[in-house]
Amino acid sequence: MKVIRHTKILLILIAGLTVFFVQSCKDVQVEQSRALVKDFDNSVLLRWNDVFLQLDRYAVGYRPGPVPHALGYLGYAAYEAVVPAMPQYNSLANLYPGLDIPSFDEQQEYYWPAVINEVYAYLMKRFFFHMENEYPDLFQKIEQTRIQLHDQYALETSPEILQRSVDRGIAVASAMYNWEKSDMQAHNAFLNPQPPYNAPTGPGYWEPTIPDYIKGLFPFWGQVRTFALSEEEQLARPPIPYSENPQSLFYAQGMEAYARVKNIKDNGPGAYEDRWLAEFWSDDILGLTFSPPARLIAVANQVVAQENLNLEETVELYAKMGMSLNDISVGIWQSKYVYNLERPVSYIRRVISKQYPDAADWTTILNNPFNGMQGITPAFPAYPSGHSGFAGAGGKILSAFFEFNSKHPGTFVFTDKCHINRSEFNGTPRTLSSFTELAREDAYARIPLGVHFRMDCDEGIRMGELAAQRVLELPWKK
Repeated sequence: MKVIRHTKILLILIAGLTVFFVQSCKDVQVEQSRALVKDFDNSVLLRWNDVFLQLDRYAVGYRPGPVPHALGYLGYAAYEAVVPAMPQYNSLANLYPGLDIPSFDEQQEYYWPAVINEVYAYLMKRFFFHMENEYPDLFQKIEQTRIQLHDQYALETSPEILQRSVDRGIAVASAMYNWEKSDMQAHNAFLNPQPPYNAPTGPGYWEPTIPDYIKGLFPFWGQVRTFALSEEEQLARPPIPYSENPQSLFYAQGMEAYARVKNIKDNGPGAYEDRWLAEFWSDDILGLTFSPPARLIAVANQVVAQENLNLEETVELYAKMGMSLNDISVGIWQSKYVYNLERPVSYIRRVISKQYPDAADWTTILNNPFNGMQGITPAFPAYPSGHSGFAGAGGKILSAFFEFNSKHPGTFVFTDKCHINRSEFNGTPRTLSSFTELAREDAYARIPLGVHFRMDCDEGIRMGELAAQRVLELPWKK
């Protein structure tokens, strides 16, 4: 009788354990069935970046600072909106006083591309609101894109999940925009890009340049908030000491710019390659191409599509890219207006012309095909180079993602097709052996264009790579 009784007890225990394990498995399966960000493709971000590049091309007042600023907030907002479904990642919101990201209900299911769709639509309508009247067809692409993607997602998930996702995206984007508005130097700065500024005067100091003599753009952008670059690291190292002595290092820098441009105009040795390099990386002219910082997004889009990143990887990439571009814009522009170094065109025409008379009429090769203006120089001090800062930051972020890993054990050979269909200049794709080479091409192309000294590019790259490094060091992973 004891054996029978013990057997019955054992069977009951086994049955109970079976029910427990089955129920536990069901719980695990339910948890695993809730979609994660990595379960989706990258198409939502590629679509929105394409819209951004179209708007950026015509956005008056957006170059150079507001472009990377917008990219930083867009990328970071998308990250915070979906990071609850990225199990290995942290929210960074506690790093930023005043940023209040809405709470997230872990028991509910979301359709994560729909969340990102609303984040981008909400913020881009506010960042580019000034284009609604001037470029209505272009501005309407924001809402058209939102609706197209929303309708697509309505076929892929339930109405309840879709609405919850829409609400999540809007809530996070609204919180991010409220925080952005608290940065008074950045918010809507594109409406007044040339505030009154008392610039120092005298030999070696920047002054408006031929042919348009535009006043300095964004002299106070160095006061804008950064995500990771500390205040101490936002000031460039001092430039080479100013000198008009033909034996000095400064004079040699001026001579390099003078000679490179003269050789292009004279069709000398290597002139074709130098002109191609200079024009390919320029992106200076509003209405012609996207802006210099957005160029790094255009490059990233190509690599993301080529490598077929999932949505989690893509969210991380664009958050880090945008935040790095924002931070380097602040550091570069603070430094420009601390050192107030003149542009090569001023130095060459005033100083080098004493030994080389033809230098008195020297101009850059940066021309505007819309108004016919030739020999343009960007309207802010030379040192350090903004192009070089953006290139250094973007190149380092791309390298961190795509080089020296299990998929690419070495560098990443990349062909940039950003301007493949251009006819106003030589947009023939260029193949680079690494993202470091890409960054340096972008940076040093400013010398044959005639708008920078070499030291501007050297320091710009260094600062850009530092800004990217500081963003990479944020506590992204758990």
